[in-house]
Amino acid sequence: MDLIKSVESPHLKKLFSDFRPGDTVKVHVRVIEGEKERSQIFQGIVTSRRGAGLSETFAVRKMSMGVGVERIFPMHSSSIARIELVRRGRVRRAKLFYLRGQKSDRLEAGRESLVTGEQPSKQQVDEVPVTPSGEDATE
Repeated sequence: MDLIKSVESPHLKKLFSDFRPGDTVKVHVRVIEGEKERSQIFQGIVTSRRGAGLSETFAVRKMSMGVGVERIFPMHSSSIARIELVRRGRVRRAKLFYLRGQKSDRLEAGRESLVTGEQPSKQQVDEVPVTPSGEDATE
């Protein structure tokens, strides 16, 4: 075993579910305010994952009051209580930076719910064909 891997291995967290770019996740972040500690949930779409070992990070993007908010989390940080997988996404890219130019109603196309296990109706998917460059495919 490498020297680096042997030093990093005790600090790696193994509590997280398997998630990929395109999946919707809930990240439970520990927030300390004074002497009190609480959990704050940041729910959004995973736009990228990068790195390995202790330096691995992932980016989550959500819409908050019509404004896109993107946050980068270190995977093995002590400030993350847990990561909960809400939905699987079906994407063909590893980095979903093209979502930065999308409207929130277009982000839901082609998603499968883990709770119900149902696909969106054909009409919903057909209404919102979007190319990776952010343009409507119907235009």
